[in-house]
Amino acid sequence: MTVIAIDGPAGSGKSTVARLLAARLGWLYLDTGAMYRAVAYLALRDGVALDDAASLTALTRNAHISFTPEGRVLAGETDVSEEIRRPSVSASVSEVSAHAAVRDILVEQQRRLAQDGDCVMEGRDIGTVVFPDAAVKVYLTADPAVRAERRRKELIAKGEHTSSAETLAAIEARDRFDAGRDVAPLRAAADAVVVDTTALSIDEVVAALSALVGDRDAVGR
Repeated sequence: MTVIAIDGPAGSGKSTVARLLAARLGWLYLDTGAMYRAVAYLALRDGVALDDAASLTALTRNAHISFTPEGRVLAGETDVSEEIRRPSVSASVSEVSAHAAVRDILVEQQRRLAQDGDCVMEGRDIGTVVFPDAAVKVYLTADPAVRAERRRKELIAKGEHTSSAETLAAIEARDRFDAGRDVAPLRAAADAVVVDTTALSIDEVVAALSALVGDRDAVGR
């Protein structure tokens, strides 16, 4: 089992890049952020208070979150891939992911999922917590205004309209929350390669990461 860990803040391009890199390598792709989103969605659906650690922990333990071979997100046998991208979930996921017990459960599941084969795993604490010994660690970042515009375009494509100022405020608020939380804060691992995607296309980022993977003897490919 070989893991490529890709971390970074919202809008840095990590989900798209990780998915394309995994496809290029023929490896598994695991979006750990989708798991936290699934818990947030279930909590909102079931009326579980986001500050109720005990209830959120029980919900997470019983959620049975998994992925289909096509990358769809399942909670039990229910496909929640679309629901977890709703703005209400985006606004709630940081608070959910700040609970240590929730993270413990999901980190254990993430490590178990990775045992299915070589994988590209993306999130916010992959290189620092989930797989600190990953063969390759990458931290993607970009200017907040650029990240916000990327996110705004994603929302518009889904029929959800928001202003540039509102999207930037949401991005900056999440950055502060994720970087400032006590448990597994968002940060680059000491040995991660930091890639600024501000002026790069998706294809350029994927090419850079592919070259990085090829240069690392630890990957064994």
